[in-house]
Amino acid sequence: MKTIKLLALSAIVAGCITSCQKEEVTAEVNEVSNTPTKEQLLKLNNMGVNTKNVSIKTIENLDGTIEDYFVNGTDLGIPVAGLNDQEDLGTLDNGMKQYRTRNLVSARTITVLGYTGGGGNGLDQTAQQGLRQAVDSYNSLGLTLRMNLSFGTNYQAADLVVYVRGDLGSGGLAGFPSGGRPYKWARIGPSVSNNGVTYSKHVIAHEMGHCIGLRHTDWFRRSCDGSNEGQSSEGAIHIPGTTTGVDRSSIMISCAAFGSSGRFSSDDVTALRYIY
Repeated sequence: MKTIKLLALSAIVAGCITSCQKEEVTAEVNEVSNTPTKEQLLKLNNMGVNTKNVSIKTIENLDGTIEDYFVNGTDLGIPVAGLNDQEDLGTLDNGMKQYRTRNLVSARTITVLGYTGGGGNGLDQTAQQGLRQAVDSYNSLGLTLRMNLSFGTNYQAADLVVYVRGDLGSGGLAGFPSGGRPYKWARIGPSVSNNGVTYSKHVIAHEMGHCIGLRHTDWFRRSCDGSNEGQSSEGAIHIPGTTTGVDRSSIMISCAAFGSSGRFSSDDVTALRYIY
């Protein structure tokens, strides 16, 4: 899910976040002490992260877990915990290709839940249709990874939960796999569905792509602002068979426009079939 300047509220995550049995769930952001220290900014800079507008967000997930993240205007976030264990920036690849994280999903079937509970976190009909189309697109590729979709409130039983966060606008926020499992929370903003089913599909498919291990195709020089997201401990491994050059039709481009088709590009297909 993307930096998408229009399509996402990003994050460079190394593995991120989730909710409880109440239908009325609050997912509030605590803005107290949200300024990084000089030492933290230096470390982020050494990781290749654009530190111009970095702040710290405290995010409460649907399951009530709370974690602090560095955010800088993308749809990925860097956990504050363990920052010093992150790797500094290494040698960059000058071609803009498809990239993945070091950690992938080992399960062959993952359960995807479209959350329909209250508290402003539930997907409306437009977002639900976008999620259906996103899952159908992944499953139509004949991957060894299969997604089983349902809708409801039992997020505890799901491997990957798609839900709404009120502070994300028309973007999204997600993380990367860990321990062979997908990142659990694919969050979208309340304005995503206002832009129609195709846009909803694009944002959701993008954030789900992060959850199963895809990086932005332009992670080291984002299309919209030229910033570098940093490799971090998650890595940014080139996927063989994908072409060089900027694939602006990729579902995983960081800064997509509202006119996106919501479809996978040929390189997206190559990348997904290679890793799954």
